Amino acid sequence: MRKAVAPEAATLDAWKDRIANREAKVGIVGLGYVGLPLALLFSEERFAVTGFDVDSLKVDFLNKGKSYIHRIEAESIQAAQKNGFVATADFSEARYLDAILICVPTPIDDHSAPDMSYVVNTIEALAPHLHAGQLVVLESTTYPGTTEEIIAATIDRIGEETDVQVLRDRHSQEAEMPQELDGVMVAFSPEREDPGNTDVERHDIPKVIGGIDRRASEAAEVLYASIFRRTVRVSTPATAEMTKLLENIYRCVNIAMVNELKQLCMRMGIDIWEVIDAAATKPFGFQAFYPGPGIGGHCIPVDPFYLSWKAKEYHFSTRFIELAGEVNRSMPEHVIRSVVNALNDQGKSIKGAKVLMLGLAYKKDIDDLRESPSLPIYEMLEKKGAEVRYNDPYFPRVGSGRKYWLNTESAPLENLDQYDCVVIVTDHSAYDFEKIVAESRLVVDTRNATRGIRSPKIYHC
Repeated sequence: MRKAVAPEAATLDAWKDRIANREAKVGIVGLGYVGLPLALLFSEERFAVTGFDVDSLKVDFLNKGKSYIHRIEAESIQAAQKNGFVATADFSEARYLDAILICVPTPIDDHSAPDMSYVVNTIEALAPHLHAGQLVVLESTTYPGTTEEIIAATIDRIGEETDVQVLRDRHSQEAEMPQELDGVMVAFSPEREDPGNTDVERHDIPKVIGGIDRRASEAAEVLYASIFRRTVRVSTPATAEMTKLLENIYRCVNIAMVNELKQLCMRMGIDIWEVIDAAATKPFGFQAFYPGPGIGGHCIPVDPFYLSWKAKEYHFSTRFIELAGEVNRSMPEHVIRSVVNALNDQGKSIKGAKVLMLGLAYKKDIDDLRESPSLPIYEMLEKKGAEVRYNDPYFPRVGSGRKYWLNTESAPLENLDQYDCVVIVTDHSAYDFEKIVAESRLVVDTRNATRGIRSPKIYHC
């Protein structure tokens, strides 16, 4: 039987009191690189947190007090359990919660169109168990309109059977805001997780919030203010969704620019890294971005295509943004050309060459393979006929994922001279690059990790 909303949460003020008194129960759907850290933040503030995930292995790990993310210690999970944290795959548990935050993947498919199946499946599973007075927030990166078109619409459609609809304030902005919570509050608040960033504490990252109505915005703001030092309320969920895209497309465009300049500088005999360092001395009007073998992580490689896909609905072509995405996507091919040229200079063909890739993670010192450029590089080297191995201290073994099928183990950093070429794809701090260069026959450096090391063995790309 559906558990009715508690009388004390029937008004917005009562709902806020539950947050302030840490009586509110919070649910996090998707216990990956975004959801699990978020769950721990709430737990640290003495909220009872229920984590949802369809991966039974993750659920079992967490309920045993273990962690599967490198930067999250098992002790953090165990501390959260003392505050009531529990993981489950049973979405019916959502009926007992005050707030439910959705942090599931939003990849693109083979045609560069948004794959919203994770979001759709999640809200389809949650909606039958929702009741009036609950707050549902989507955090997954997506195109403008998702919160209204998928989250709210699904709740309304499924809620027709139980008379549970999305709460929408029909009054003007100047009118007094109603207090009654006679529906489900819905909002969007984009995640701003930066794996590996130890310079900024998570609670110091401002939280952008856009609710479907003023009550949803205010409820979400009160909830997030309990764990973040600053909240930024915007007028609509679509505004918050576009904010996230702008943040990451800004980075994508600038990275594409330096990736393209890098290739030009190589032909001109100019060190792009020296150029960037010199430009970065300007105290205004310039921010340094750095080239590499491609871009990774969930957001930057994906966001331009989310926006260009949505723009077509408005008969608008985002040519500049699409070009940046294409430049960044082409960087693994640039790496392959560099490896081929470097081997040719040594009188060696790529076919049959033994190649060791250093690093699979999409950036240094993290255990995150999402959209990593190492994966297409690995695949392309194999297609060229190379015998490829990898080493990554964060991945003793790699199986298969949505877009890769490696099914192999990390090779030891021994007898490096057995390889015809060592390719630095990820510049993990654990690597001793001077030693690697000294013991290798040939090193192709995609990250400028060997800067300052003088050796004819090094081929920068």
